Amino acid sequence: MLRFTGVSQEQLRKSEGVLIPIAPLGVEHLPQILKHLLALSEHDRYLRFGYTATDEHVQRYVDGLNFERDEIYGIFNTDLEIIAMAHLALIKDPGRDFSSEFGVSVAAHARGRGYGARLFERAVIHARNEKVYQMYIHALSENAPMIRIARKGGAKIERDGSETEAYLRLPKRDLDSRVTEFVADQYAKTNYSIKEDAKRFWNFLSKVQEIREGVRDARHQAAE
Repeated sequence: MLRFTGVSQEQLRKSEGVLIPIAPLGVEHLPQILKHLLALSEHDRYLRFGYTATDEHVQRYVDGLNFERDEIYGIFNTDLEIIAMAHLALIKDPGRDFSSEFGVSVAAHARGRGYGARLFERAVIHARNEKVYQMYIHALSENAPMIRIARKGGAKIERDGSETEAYLRLPKRDLDSRVTEFVADQYAKTNYSIKEDAKRFWNFLSKVQEIREGVRDARHQAAE
């Protein structure tokens, strides 16, 4: 209804104090992942990847995503477009403590809503439940939002020139962390299904409107 009245739904959405549906992404979401990352500006790509990533670099990154090993999360808008995304790389080398690396990107128009922090919290829960109790964040020193997220999470911050490294020790998994992840996943799946149904409905309504307009135009032409 808001769409037909011309009111922007994105402007009305607030994240503070609201449960944000964060969906685990799979191979079926690769086109949406690629679209989200390619839409980032040159500077945003620089902050996300640590270098000026071209379209070819982004394509190779997406092609190399390992959905069996890592966790990739996304926040979708009503058009099922990814507006925020996080990549939690799980490192489970034999004979060494398990660790993880976290990276996040948020679409320019969706910033200031706390999506990056929410994705970080979601990644922490999953890492804990996978018995991974160390998280590593590598960011450029100018990437203030990422450093702020790490610092708020209690990470140890080390800076070396233009680069910053953050190390975070995570508490062990418990019943609360497992229940929290289960509820979060179920909520995200339900929310995604509702958005899919809504999108189908609006697409159907749009097609009906196109047919009605076509019939009306044909009648006018016949009358002339």
